[in-house]
Amino acid sequence: MSTAAAPTVPQPSVTGRLPALDALRAIGAVAVVGHHVGFQTAATMNTTWGGWLARLDVGVAIFFVLSGFLLFRPWALSAATGQARPRARRYLWRRALRILPAYWLAVLVCLIVLPQNRPASAGDWLRHLTFTQIYQPGQLRYGLSQTWSLATEVAFYLILPLVAVLAVGRSWRPVRTVVIVSGGVLVTAGWLTLMGLGWLNSGLHTMWLPSYAAWFGAGMALAAAHVALRTGTAPAAFRVLDDLASAPVACWAAAVGLMAIATTPIAGPRDLTGPTAAEFGLKLALYLAIATLILIPVAFGGPTRVKEVFGTAFARWLGAVSYGLFLWHPLVIEFIYLLDDRPLFTGGLFNTFALTMVFGLVYATVSYYGVERPLQMLGSQRRHRPAGRGHAPGTPAVDGAAPATTPSVAAGTPMPTVGA
Repeated sequence: MSTAAAPTVPQPSVTGRLPALDALRAIGAVAVVGHHVGFQTAATMNTTWGGWLARLDVGVAIFFVLSGFLLFRPWALSAATGQARPRARRYLWRRALRILPAYWLAVLVCLIVLPQNRPASAGDWLRHLTFTQIYQPGQLRYGLSQTWSLATEVAFYLILPLVAVLAVGRSWRPVRTVVIVSGGVLVTAGWLTLMGLGWLNSGLHTMWLPSYAAWFGAGMALAAAHVALRTGTAPAAFRVLDDLASAPVACWAAAVGLMAIATTPIAGPRDLTGPTAAEFGLKLALYLAIATLILIPVAFGGPTRVKEVFGTAFARWLGAVSYGLFLWHPLVIEFIYLLDDRPLFTGGLFNTFALTMVFGLVYATVSYYGVERPLQMLGSQRRHRPAGRGHAPGTPAVDGAAPATTPSVAAGTPMPTVGA
């Protein structure tokens, strides 16, 4: 019989936040900006190095795995420590406060301001305001094509409380929990099988949640293992994650190697051509391994120099505003091309990227301090009101829910490849 490993980090850190993870959202967001700019300028089609830009949509995998990790962790932690489970109502309130206000503002601006979207139909408004724009082909509008992944993420938010309760059960058994949430791999495999049989459309169904169940499930499995290690309830085999975390350079070098493989045609086309089920599945697997190798050195193990750097104030600030960068940078790209009267697939890569980052961060900062943070603070105030006086659930920590994105394209539809 295997014995439980002793806690790998001092007990006070068990229930604390993991501030170093904030920087991962910033890395994912910057990667996605590079991916979109590369697509818009046609640099992704460069036969020498364009594949690296095309595969920067790996930021999608980073976001989704991180979401699974951070959002499932409270359920695992409550079971491991004997605390009450998170309340679904409070959890959904926190998610709504974190996601909806800034998102609705972006929808409002893009549908009204961008001439390519005028006149926006009632269906356009309804679909984008309710995250249902991915369930019919060709419904993503200019400046909003990246919201396919947010719609997918919202679907995950909605089912998470039920999945969490089923996975954790009535008693804390970390191996069982890891096995159950890892079932997301089977969901994705089944979905890919249906795609290979021709029953699903690679231009539409690659945006739906089942395509990414393996990514979210992997994040949840890592969360369960993390809690088990920190509470001394893990089998000894789980300690390999802390061992890997002690070698961040090795993990990230392996991630770069896998990224190099992903840049080849085996992971699917770089343009708007739909991938085969095999190409899509291989890309999903490669991106999952890359995201996991990036996450482990930041989430697991004890204090390291890497975590100190990732936990600096500037890195955490970038993580805090990364959601705004995700929301607004496609609009910035559209403005650059409109004001400069550039045709699609033209323009310099580096100057377009620089302009997009500068103005994207300006928009993101205004969004964070003008919309996101005030509403989070309002929710926090409501959370701490005494019982019996209109108590409402609290605001979310900025906890890894920053979603991923897809390039802006002329027809307003997403690239039919993962994360594109």
